[in-house]
Amino acid sequence: MTTETQDSVVKNGVHHHQFDIVIVGAGGAGMRAAIEAGPGAKTAVISKLYPTRSHTGAAQGGMAAALANVEEDSWEWHTFDTVKGGDYLVDQDAAEILAKEAIDAVIDLENMGLPFNRTPEGKIDQRR
Repeated sequence: MTTETQDSVVKNGVHHHQFDIVIVGAGGAGMRAAIEAGPGAKTAVISKLYPTRSHTGAAQGGMAAALANVEEDSWEWHTFDTVKGGDYLVDQDAAEILAKEAIDAVIDLENMGLPFNRTPEGKIDQRR
């Protein structure tokens, strides 16, 4: 027996769904990818955890971006830390792009409502 709805087909008791885009992982990157897909794409986000329990939310303190909320903070230091943390095997041009673009990415995430730990002054808490 087959029954159809707008979003799925049930055939022999199994639900079959069709999507334009399937994103695996509901952390920050997965949710950002879903937003980027836009309202014109039929998008599914698949996660083994509830989105607020993703690694992005659980990392707390692991967000790295040169927001200048701590002393000696710059995208150059972020680049250096990334390259050093990768035992100098990291593509250094890519690390520089990541460090430069991380600042705007964190601000975008904050504007979308992603919760961040805060300093006593109300700034996004970051580690260095």
